[in-house]
Amino acid sequence: MHCCDHDHNHDNDKQAANHANAQPQVVNTGAAQAVLLIQKMDCPTEEKLIRDRFNKMAGIVGMEFNLMQRELTVHHNLPSVAEIVTALKKLDLDPIVKSDTQNLEREGLADHGELSGDYRISPLKWTLMAISGVTAITSEIVAWTSGDETSWLVIALALTAILTGGLDTLKKGWIALRHFSLNMNFLMSLAVIGAVLIGQWPEAAVVIFLFAAAEMIEALSLDRARNAIKGLMAMAPEMATVRNENNEWLPLSAVQVQLDALVRVKPGERVPLDGIIVDGQSTINQAPITGESMPVAKQSGDTVFAGTINERGTFDYRVTALQSNSTLARIIKSVQQVQGERAPTQRFVDQFARYYIPIVVLLAILVAVLPPLLLAQPFQPWLYKALVLLVIACPCALVISTPVTVVSGLAAAARHGILIKGGVYLEMGRKLKAVALDKTGTITVGKPVVTDTQQIHAGDMPAMLRLAASLSQRSDHPVSSAVVAHWQAQQNPQALHEVSDFEALTGRGVRGIIGGEAYYLGNHRLIHELGICGPELEAALDAFEQTGKTAVVLGSSASPLLILAAADTIRDSSQAAVVKLQQMGVQVVMLTGDNPHTAAAIGGKVGISDVRGNQLPDDKLAAINELRTRYGYVGMVGDGINDAPALARADIGFAMGAAGTDTALETADVALMDDNLGKLADFIGLSKKTHTVLMQNITLALGIKAVFLALALGGEATLWMAVFADMGASLLVVFNGLRLLRAV
Repeated sequence: MHCCDHDHNHDNDKQAANHANAQPQVVNTGAAQAVLLIQKMDCPTEEKLIRDRFNKMAGIVGMEFNLMQRELTVHHNLPSVAEIVTALKKLDLDPIVKSDTQNLEREGLADHGELSGDYRISPLKWTLMAISGVTAITSEIVAWTSGDETSWLVIALALTAILTGGLDTLKKGWIALRHFSLNMNFLMSLAVIGAVLIGQWPEAAVVIFLFAAAEMIEALSLDRARNAIKGLMAMAPEMATVRNENNEWLPLSAVQVQLDALVRVKPGERVPLDGIIVDGQSTINQAPITGESMPVAKQSGDTVFAGTINERGTFDYRVTALQSNSTLARIIKSVQQVQGERAPTQRFVDQFARYYIPIVVLLAILVAVLPPLLLAQPFQPWLYKALVLLVIACPCALVISTPVTVVSGLAAAARHGILIKGGVYLEMGRKLKAVALDKTGTITVGKPVVTDTQQIHAGDMPAMLRLAASLSQRSDHPVSSAVVAHWQAQQNPQALHEVSDFEALTGRGVRGIIGGEAYYLGNHRLIHELGICGPELEAALDAFEQTGKTAVVLGSSASPLLILAAADTIRDSSQAAVVKLQQMGVQVVMLTGDNPHTAAAIGGKVGISDVRGNQLPDDKLAAINELRTRYGYVGMVGDGINDAPALARADIGFAMGAAGTDTALETADVALMDDNLGKLADFIGLSKKTHTVLMQNITLALGIKAVFLALALGGEATLWMAVFADMGASLLVVFNGLRLLRAV
């Protein structure tokens, strides 16, 4: 187990972020797919063995490895998955089929206990390791006190230690030799056998025991990172109280609950499934989903998420997603998927290790052979030095240092309500020098209310409001929603007009035909385009905009009729978030489709000096290009849909308030699950911490190797010292990486 043009450059970076870190996908609609759980596969050692074996098998189309979850996906054209299982068993890997498209009955077994990726040590294994440790240490003591390392008692104790603790390692070494795979099990086996051949029995015993113990400790430690996010799944209750056809409330397994079913949740209970409240109100702790520290008030029409905790009242809600497709399930699935991807540093380390092992092995051969041949030196001491070098050649600490660090960072972020769609973005976050923020729904709450109405021409005010609301009800813009809500608040018994030939004018407003006449409802820009903005109207609009309000005008093609001014509320977290970003050296820019006056007023309140209003989607895209040219790495924060071009062009796209939003969860590079802009700074801070830990781990791993390489060449390092150092370095980087679980 131990194991230049800115646009061009940034576009390549974005593509690398989306593709390069993932295993190559197999495009072959005719290929079957089998997903296998392999408990013994959690290191590049096993991956290389499998690749070498399957590359020689006819019918294997492609492979995808998720070492952290111990999963292997095989795309194949074989008659059945049996050949794959047989091949893996010959490698002593004992796979379990999780799913097989050729046998649909195997699908859906991932929830079974036998298919858990948790590392478990049997009582027998613990017993054998205890015997191995005691006999290995005893053989060392007997040899030291007697001065004879080849006495029958020392040999017997050493053999017992090797057979009880190291048989698996020797078996894996033999398998590696048979398949011509130069891996750490082979190197360790060779070192142990070599030590035995030159009479170093106690050392061979201690070496094999330390190696086996290190494997066990590492596996147990890695499970902390591997299962850090899995604990969230346990937050969703297995049972739900559901209303049946007879209007009775009865318990039912959450897996069996169908869409649109009515579920009741009492105080203190966890919400079993996603849904919308239809009756009752309460306060809910949404920390498992959004990372919010304070409970959120919920009432009829509000969304609730599986796994959250109902703190106060009883409420009934309608189910909107099956258990397998809940927001919680999608978060867990997303994190588990990205665990199988390789971040940039990990790809570098894997490439380095690929060349590092053969070089050290070649060096060991030269150390063993050249001094005796060329300098007439005794063979045994130089062979011993070569064996020490072979142990040092194990790149365990180096290889394991990156995935455990990245996965710990991803898991810590997910538990804090930050969903990062891959290690590449976690590493890239520290490079951000500028962040562009959308205004509505990001800096502000996104639910404006109409504060002022002003007639341009004398007329029937209710009639004008009715026209404005009729046009607005066809639009999903927040200001349009405010206009409709304002009309409804008037409690006018008249129904809204039928609107024909309705058209949304992107970035400007809407138009439609009412009673045979064309009407428009839009912003300052639209009124100018229609040519109906006179001095009086201009002055009125400027007066509203200067106070930070968004003004829209109802008008016909001939004249303006009514001004409606709406104001949005700035989020409590926005100002503090902007200040924190600026303190981190990140330039904050506001990009909004709102008018420049309103934008400037909002920007001034939160501390943003670079404010750009009247931004259409193409304008935001151009702004991102300009910011990238000026600053380098740039992030964009939006809703994941309307700002799609800018989000795609930015180096990292952030989706605000992504909880329950399928599109945002699937398309955003980073999804901020609640509406707290402060988590943007948390993400950048986590990225910097992750980079620091990665560099620490690589330095530690290579530094310890370099020290012992020098000691080995100088004849000062023993076999057991080399193994102990390798074990210590591996555990050191694992525990250092696990620190990130508490980094957010």
